[in-house]
Amino acid sequence: MLRLENLVKTYKTGDQALKSLKLEVPEGQVVALIGPSGAGKSTLIRCINRLVEPTSGKVYLDDVELTGLSAAALRRERRRMGMIFQEYALVERLTVMENVLSGRLGYVGFWRSFLRRFPQTDVDEAFRLLDRVGLAHMADKRADELSGGQRQRVGICRALIQNPALLLVDEPTASLDPKTSRQIMRLICELCKERGLAAIINIHDVALAQMFVQRVIGLRFGAIEFDGSPEGLSPDVLTTIYGEEDWEATIEEADEEEVEAAE
Repeated sequence: MLRLENLVKTYKTGDQALKSLKLEVPEGQVVALIGPSGAGKSTLIRCINRLVEPTSGKVYLDDVELTGLSAAALRRERRRMGMIFQEYALVERLTVMENVLSGRLGYVGFWRSFLRRFPQTDVDEAFRLLDRVGLAHMADKRADELSGGQRQRVGICRALIQNPALLLVDEPTASLDPKTSRQIMRLICELCKERGLAAIINIHDVALAQMFVQRVIGLRFGAIEFDGSPEGLSPDVLTTIYGEEDWEATIEEADEEEVEAAE
């Protein structure tokens, strides 16, 4: 389980990106973070794995306080937090298989990783994951030969091969077309369900969040304005989070797309 206690992030400029956030995410739950640009969504994800250092407060993954760890201990704990990036963060000149196996770098010794000599069990798991996301036939292709959707699938495999307890997902569909976006969100949620994984997904597309996740957290100016089921995202709630807009149309779009996906 992930637990945040009074998490605060204040930048040197005095801007407060996160305001004493309290949050619990149980094992197996997929949560969408929504909110306008600058609401603190990406900062929150990065404070959890300490890519950004919180100003104060505590982050717990199960019984381990991540905010109190030394650099060496944090490296070990980061193996339990898979990260999926908006811009994929693949090494373009490496193959699909090599990019996936890079998720095991925290588990193998320096020379094995330097020489790219991974245990056969890791290679077998990489093939299983690639087969699960429909890319087994592309294992030897270079990353720069892939489409955006294919690159995101490789990023998902790289995160999962860490055998994490938590997925942190930062705008996984921002660079994708609507059809591919739905496929990627569906895939992430299916894999979390299969593995009992908790996940926090930072996403701008409200309709997409409503279609797939179990719980939505709405941030505004670094504070939680909404925490509940997708069905609770009424026009009034969305106006509180984002401001005035025709939110009835957005909710209707989400309902129609959910019906289409079911068919």
